[in-house]
Amino acid sequence: MAACTATASAATLLLSNPNSKPYISPKSISIPSSFSGLRNPLVSHAPASLSSRSPNSRRRSFAVRASELPLVGNPAPGFEAEAVFDQEFINVKLSEYTGKKYVILFFYPLDFTFVCPTEITAFSDRYEEFQKLNTEILGVSIDSVFSHLAWVQTDRKSGGLGDLKYPLVSDVTKSISKLYGVLIPDQGIALRGLFIIDKEGVIQHSTINNLAIGRSVDETLRTLQALQYVQENPDEVCPAGWKPGEKTMKPDPKLSKDYFAAPTNTIREA
Repeated sequence: MAACTATASAATLLLSNPNSKPYISPKSISIPSSFSGLRNPLVSHAPASLSSRSPNSRRRSFAVRASELPLVGNPAPGFEAEAVFDQEFINVKLSEYTGKKYVILFFYPLDFTFVCPTEITAFSDRYEEFQKLNTEILGVSIDSVFSHLAWVQTDRKSGGLGDLKYPLVSDVTKSISKLYGVLIPDQGIALRGLFIIDKEGVIQHSTINNLAIGRSVDETLRTLQALQYVQENPDEVCPAGWKPGEKTMKPDPKLSKDYFAAPTNTIREA
């Protein structure tokens, strides 16, 4: 799978002098013909039988522990990788945020493509809103740090990113994409996966879009706010489309009727 590649001489120069910050021209970039905006369909597998579940196995706790898959409810797979931030090469370690911050971890297919810069810059433009919620943002693709640097150094009007307010992580080995279940093996790139990781390092939300479908910063922010609310108020849950200041619900057969009976509560049409 072709991606942005630096010349061998340039790569050697950078590796021998890690403090240098050359501009790597993206002239060698090409978009593979297989990058059609859709992944190839795979054979689906029937879900495991639920008959073996005990009727008393339901948990009241918000922090549900999934057994294997999906990742939601389980600790986020740890990783350490190179990244580009403020036009410098840095090292990013997910565990450094545990106990300190929430993390928005999102994957995108390739640098120098089409939908990707709209998402990446949208998150950067609203970074302060996430910062107020004690949340860090990390973008990840299978491109090298050299490609990330070249893209950041390219003006937005030319399809570049310009300066970003959060790091872009390099997953050239594709190991991080595999850990989070978003890698398309036959294309060697990641689907548009997004994960919200809480301060304890547990994945509390995930969404995965196909390649042609961009994600919503508004919805990510709303979901993060709902997550933080229910963690601070464990005896309440957030109904569909909940936003800060709106009425919540008690997870109880009787007490939940207060929500449904409220005159201001209406069921939103699909």
